[in-house]
Amino acid sequence: MTDSIDQRFMAEAIDEARRGLAEGGIPIGAVLVIDDKIVGRGHNQRIQKNSAILHAEMDCLENAGRLSADQYRRATLYSTLSPCDMCSGAILLYGIPRVVVGEDVNFRGPAEYLRSRGVEVTLLQDARCIDMMREFIEQHPDLWNEDIGE
Repeated sequence: MTDSIDQRFMAEAIDEARRGLAEGGIPIGAVLVIDDKIVGRGHNQRIQKNSAILHAEMDCLENAGRLSADQYRRATLYSTLSPCDMCSGAILLYGIPRVVVGEDVNFRGPAEYLRSRGVEVTLLQDARCIDMMREFIEQHPDLWNEDIGE
């Protein structure tokens, strides 16, 4: 994929993160893309839905619905923040071969483990993602620590 395509789909994930923030949630967004088409989108909804597992990536996969193994093998997951262990497990479980990460400054998930398992991980270090998370963490450290299990 080209950088412009990655930027276009990351902008969609950022829109999801902003939607979550507007709802009173944690500003992390994700989109699942197959054959240059968004098939699922989501944002962190742990607060909104009082959920233990609805991180942005999990919400995105849920909203994509049931997909075939062949579809997952052609997918790219875009996430505004480095996926955590739980979300990385879903990436591996479904065989998603490529993940584009908005940033890992505010939180660093197991990207090297994903790479060791054959997943292509592209890190953008997008200033919009970094700034949005940094501001949220500064304003809501208790919610952030809960989200990452601290």
